[in-house]
Amino acid sequence: MRILTGAILPAGVDTVVLEEDTATDGLSVAFDGPIRAGANTRKAGEDVAAGAPALPAGHLLRPPDIALLTALGVAEVQVHRRLRVGVLSTGDELVTGGTMPDGPHHIFDANRPMLLSLAERWGYDPIDLGHAPDDPTEIAARFDKGAQTADVILTSGGASAGDEDHVARLLRDRGTLSSWRIALKPGRPLALALWQGTPVFGLPGNPVAAFVCALVFGRPALSLMAGSGWAEVQGFTVPAAFTKAKKPGRREYLRARLDGAGRAEVFRSEGSGRISGLSWATGLVELPDDAAEIAPGTPVRFLPYSSFGI
Repeated sequence: MRILTGAILPAGVDTVVLEEDTATDGLSVAFDGPIRAGANTRKAGEDVAAGAPALPAGHLLRPPDIALLTALGVAEVQVHRRLRVGVLSTGDELVTGGTMPDGPHHIFDANRPMLLSLAERWGYDPIDLGHAPDDPTEIAARFDKGAQTADVILTSGGASAGDEDHVARLLRDRGTLSSWRIALKPGRPLALALWQGTPVFGLPGNPVAAFVCALVFGRPALSLMAGSGWAEVQGFTVPAAFTKAKKPGRREYLRARLDGAGRAEVFRSEGSGRISGLSWATGLVELPDDAAEIAPGTPVRFLPYSSFGI
């Protein structure tokens, strides 16, 4: 009996021999070797048993998951609405990219487009809340708008203790400030708060610090809020290609990439305003809180950008 690939087996048949493993003269069939019972067959339901969950709750749907659901005859599934992430920049010194600065005291707002791009890359709906000057009334108005239109707000700037750093002060006086300042480099000023019930992440104004805090703190928290659970970053150990005497008390993240020998080399400057280092790097080297003397060959933990979903 000849049967085509993928066809249902006739009653009483449990084994198939590949045609290329046979020879025939039209009247009889010869097999090239012994026959193994059940060979080249698949049992109905062997992939996903009836009643078994095909995908766990909180699973981020990917193209192969769509294939699995379709193969099971599932046309629709219940999903979480995309998380709406509002992004706000603050500071009198900022101007929008593409415009002409009024003088040397102005710098281009790099954080807002960076954070909007991160939110989109992570699969969320970015909401641009614009740029607010160092005016508490204006910042509060932007917070009000964010609370009405977004599920979470990311701000950059104004989270330190300076006279014009209004974000942390507003969140403390008119919102609910639960955490401020962290033992992290770069990124000591970080505000975690609520504004009218909407979570607010007050990120540092320095672009490198804002980027690192968004990856280390923002990404896992946003993932949890979106219904996907806490997103753990997956790193691996490589030899260092640099020398550093690390002081105790703060966890540090260095812009890094792997050289041709698989060693982690770091950017020439640790300054949190050197944005070029973010583009130069392909990931971060994570140094723990304790003091450490790092020399070439010392094992260090490398976190590729891809492990942060970017």
